Amino acid sequence: MEIDRGEKGKIRISRKRIAEGIFFLLVMALSFYTVFRDQDMENIVKALQKLSPWALCLALLVALFFVSAEGIMIYYLLHSMNGRSSLLRCISYSFIGFFYSGITPSATGGQPMQLYYMRKDHNRLSEASVVLMTVALIYKFVLVLIGIGMLVFWYRPLKTYLNRFFSLYLLGLGLNLILVLAIMAVMLMPDVVKKTAMRAETLLVRIGLLKSSVQRTERIERFVEGYRDAVRFLITNRRKVLNVCLFTFVQRASVFILTWIIYRGFALEGADVLTVSLLQASVYIAVDMLPVPGAQGITELMYRNIYGAVFTGGYLMPSLYVTRGISFYFLLLAGAAVIAGRVLSERRRSGFLS
Repeated sequence: MEIDRGEKGKIRISRKRIAEGIFFLLVMALSFYTVFRDQDMENIVKALQKLSPWALCLALLVALFFVSAEGIMIYYLLHSMNGRSSLLRCISYSFIGFFYSGITPSATGGQPMQLYYMRKDHNRLSEASVVLMTVALIYKFVLVLIGIGMLVFWYRPLKTYLNRFFSLYLLGLGLNLILVLAIMAVMLMPDVVKKTAMRAETLLVRIGLLKSSVQRTERIERFVEGYRDAVRFLITNRRKVLNVCLFTFVQRASVFILTWIIYRGFALEGADVLTVSLLQASVYIAVDMLPVPGAQGITELMYRNIYGAVFTGGYLMPSLYVTRGISFYFLLLAGAAVIAGRVLSERRRSGFLS
């Protein structure tokens, strides 16, 4: 009976993945329809042909750096706790996380899949969890700092450019701030984690989804103790955390500057790098927490509205196609390729393909 329940569990997971995939494709189709509708594709193609190949290559490299940088930070923190994964493995976790974050609402699927692959590579669950939590916390923390800084030092231009999307920007900033505080609370209060896990186990046993198990309870206690040790390690290694904060700022800035690279690639002038980059940052902050896979649709809509005065001369839509294509869809394909590579590699090792 336990095997049957396990098999049913696999079916439920499979159906959930299929449902998420269908939802993602529907949202993507709707986004493409909205973006390409009523567009003069002949003129757009002519404009795209004017894009500098060097700018295109540089933008692709910047996008790859953006995702790879998270893997570098995972490697840095994980090996501070004697983790097992190589740098390339850690970078693969980052691409895997980007892919699953991109196809699930509110980017909820990324970290669980990263944790799954980190455990497959024999990293301790407690350490892997804290590393991913730390990276997520700092990632959001830096985004919040940038958002607050823009409100304080760039308020008038920000409100003018965003116009009717300014309230969405405030909402996105507020949601990110709440998430940062929630992650910090979880990390700094391991006893709360233990109580929550114990209560969840008790509830699942009570409703019949799990059988009572002394071994499981002991595993939860060992996990929380390891979790506590890992958090303590990070607190006592503040310089490492500061280094990750600084590197995360560089990572965030890279994807914001990508839009300016495309701007200059079309040989456009008039807008400085700071303006173009901060506008892209405002889009990220506004849509980051929305419950839509990859924030598709709303990202394109915001881009069209706020960059209309920047990408002039018929370059607005071509710039949208290139910028969004590189910073999201290209990286999504790269993540899918990494996942496929890992699956094939594991099957070869198990002799499935021999």
